[in-house]
Amino acid sequence: MPGPVHVAFLGCGYITRVHCQHLRALGSEVTCSFASRDPARAEAYRRQFGGRAAFADYASAIDAVDVDAVVVAVPPRFHLDLTLRALGAGKHVLVEKPAFPAMADYLSVRDARDRAGRIVIVGENDHYKPLAVTLRRLLAQGVVGDLVFAHFTTIAHRLKAEDDWRNDEAMAGGDAFFEEGIHWLHVAGSLGPRITRAHGYRPTVSRSGPDRRAKSLLVAFEYDSGAVGTLSYSREIPSLLRGLRLSKLFGRDGVITFESNGGFIVARRRGRFPRLILPGIRDIRGYQAMYRDFVASIHTGRPPEMRLERAIEDQQLMEQIMVTARATGGDPAAPDIP
Repeated sequence: MPGPVHVAFLGCGYITRVHCQHLRALGSEVTCSFASRDPARAEAYRRQFGGRAAFADYASAIDAVDVDAVVVAVPPRFHLDLTLRALGAGKHVLVEKPAFPAMADYLSVRDARDRAGRIVIVGENDHYKPLAVTLRRLLAQGVVGDLVFAHFTTIAHRLKAEDDWRNDEAMAGGDAFFEEGIHWLHVAGSLGPRITRAHGYRPTVSRSGPDRRAKSLLVAFEYDSGAVGTLSYSREIPSLLRGLRLSKLFGRDGVITFESNGGFIVARRRGRFPRLILPGIRDIRGYQAMYRDFVASIHTGRPPEMRLERAIEDQQLMEQIMVTARATGGDPAAPDIP
């Protein structure tokens, strides 16, 4: 059997902690090291998660001969430089989402990946979560027949602190939808039919309080199958249990109702009793499946499911949404875009 993949985390913040907690399920398949601009922080993560090494800067981790891959887990502003440096050093790369702020960045990384002959995976863990996998299976089985409407709802009151880097759009790459809503946009477009066109509608933006970002967005979109849908996203509206909401897929032969975070699915087909489906909570956020895909791709050379080309499709939609949302959001005098 192939040996463990040695992964170095570039950045020792919250998301690295989340990744490492899920990596424990992979056992000896992955060994970890940690790099930070704060050497003490890197060492603290190494001790907490049983890592192999702690690096006092990112360059040292990238240049280490025994490191097979890096996880770029810093704010999006720094993703491009670290990804290109890692590929130049012959490392495989998992880059956190949103991977890059602009399409030109994706294309330069794609070229560098091809020159290096390495794996680049975008850390879109929601692609792998049991909810998304189950919804894809149900639609492929024709449980609801031809899809007509898709309604995705993710609403919660989760404001960021004033000193959170996400409050700086230059650091985060964009507003709350760009930074986090990308998860939901990807799921909506990964169920079988592909989204071909999307339009963003932004309500009036509240700049009061510590979280000054635009925090709400409604997206209308069209699928290549002829179905249409909406995505209602907000991080400033109170909700039950800080985010418990229902979403639905309407077909000509039935309806799939699901808790947006993956708690349960109810599939109703015309003429049959409803089915309650529990997608599973063991890997409810999909991190373990994502890393198994990454490791398998490194060992075999096959493209991962969340390869760069799939993320490029998401970025194309995101750019459509951001342009149209800027044109209309919160400004009654702003012109519409055809």
